[in-house]
Amino acid sequence: MTDAVPVPGEGVGSSGRRRRGEMPLIEHLREFRTRLVRAAAAVLVGTLVGYALFPQAVDLLLRPYCTAIGAIGSCDLIVLGPLDPFIVRLRTAFVAGIVIGGPVLLQQVWRFVTPGLTARERRYALPFVILSQLMFAGGIVFATWVIPRGLSVLLALGGDSIRPMLGAREYLSFLLAMGLAFGLVFELPLVLVFLALAGIVTSEGMRRFRRYAIVLNVVAAAIITPTVDVVSLALVAGPMILFYELAIAISWVIERARRRRVR
Repeated sequence: MTDAVPVPGEGVGSSGRRRRGEMPLIEHLREFRTRLVRAAAAVLVGTLVGYALFPQAVDLLLRPYCTAIGAIGSCDLIVLGPLDPFIVRLRTAFVAGIVIGGPVLLQQVWRFVTPGLTARERRYALPFVILSQLMFAGGIVFATWVIPRGLSVLLALGGDSIRPMLGAREYLSFLLAMGLAFGLVFELPLVLVFLALAGIVTSEGMRRFRRYAIVLNVVAAAIITPTVDVVSLALVAGPMILFYELAIAISWVIERARRRRVR
C-alpha cells in the first residue's frame, strides 16, 4: 500500500504544511496499519536472525559477567528449568530483532508523520534514522562500561560468604533490560527534536520545564543505574541532562528557520 495522499479539497497552511486533521479517519487507520505491519515484519526478521545467531552472541553477552567476577577462564551461567534455555534464547532474539529492525521501525514512524511536515522537514528522514541508530548504539556501548562495574558492586554486597552463580534467565534479562534502557536514554535528544519538528513541543516550553526535567532525569538515572554510588548516577544523569539542553538548542534553530520561511 502506498503512502496516504491528500484528499480532494485538503488545505495547505502558510508554511506549506498539509493539514492532516482534514484527512478522513479511515485514511489514518489504513496508514497506521500499513506502517505497523511493515515495522512488525522488520522486527520479526531481526528476531529470526537473532535467534539463529544466539550461540555466537553468548560469549559477547557473558563478558560483563566475566569482568564483574574477575573470571579468567569459564564463567558459565546456570539454568533451573527445562524451558529456561529456550526462553533466554527467545528473549535475546527479540531484543536483537528490535535492534536489527530498528532502522525500518523508525523509518515507518517517520513516514507516518511525514504528511504533517513541510517538504523541507521531510528531508530529515534519512539523517533521523541514521542518527537514531548511532545514538542507540552509543547508549549500548556506554552500557558495556557501566554494567560490569554495577555488577561488581551488586555481587559484592553479599560478602565473601556468598559465591556468585547467576542463572542464565535472570542475568540475561537484567543485561538486556539495562542495554535497552541506556540505548533509549541516548535517544532522548532525537525524540525531543522529533516532537519539535511535529510541532508538539517548543524550545520555550522545554526551557520552562527544565527544572522538572532535571529532577526526572536524575530519578530515571537512579532507576536504571545498577550501582548505588553517586559517581555512576552522575555518569548516567549527566548525559541525559546534556541531551535535554542539546534538544532545546536544536529546537530553537528549527523554530527560527520556520519563522524565516514564513516571512
